[in-house]
Order: sequence, then structure tokens, then C-alpha cells
Amino acid sequence: MPNNEDKITKARAEFEQLEAQMTPHGSARGSLFGKPCLKIGTKSYACQFRDGVAFKLAPDPRAAALALSGAELFDPSGKGRPMKEWVQVPVKHAGKWAELAQQALDYAGR
Repeated sequence: MPNNEDKITKARAEFEQLEAQMTPHGSARGSLFGKPCLKIGTKSYACQFRDGVAFKLAPDPRAAALALSGAELFDPSGKGRPMKEWVQVPVKHAGKWAELAQQALDYAGR
């Protein structure tokens, strides 16, 4: 079983691949809470954080993302104040990140 540092390293690498996939859709790299994020214009829609990526999602995709094992509302402060539209999805679901990123991009661009 990989340790937490291995998961974080894998998440960063997977996020870089996701960034490359999303760039043709008009995305740009930015920073959110000091962490790398993807933006469309000035709106952030995905953020690499710890061992996963947080996505800003509309209600239906958000519910589906929260159903993934290990997924939870994004709480970057760690103080029990999650961001209601954002879901943190762990690296074990990296195969779903491109779909989630597209849904988040669509939501951000609305």
C-alpha cells in the first residue's frame, strides 16, 4: 500500500497530465490557496490539494463525485468549513478526473 507521500507525488503527476488535457479547452494554470489550480478566465474550477484534486461542480455531478469512496467536500483550511460546491476526489479515482474537470469547466463557464 502506498504511503501518503507517494499518493501526493502521484496526485501531482496526474494533475499535470490533467492540466495538459484541459489546456486545449481554454484552461490556464493558476494558484488557489497556494496550490496549483486550473482556471477558465478568472474562475478556478479544479485545484490539486494533498493526495487529490478538488473540483467545483454543479449539484448533480457534485452528488455523483461525493459518492466515490474517499471523496469529500473540499475543506482547505481543515477547520470543518468545507466549500459547498467543491469536492475533493482522491488520486485512486484519477481515471475520473478528466470527466470531472470537464464538468467543472462547464460549470465555471456557465
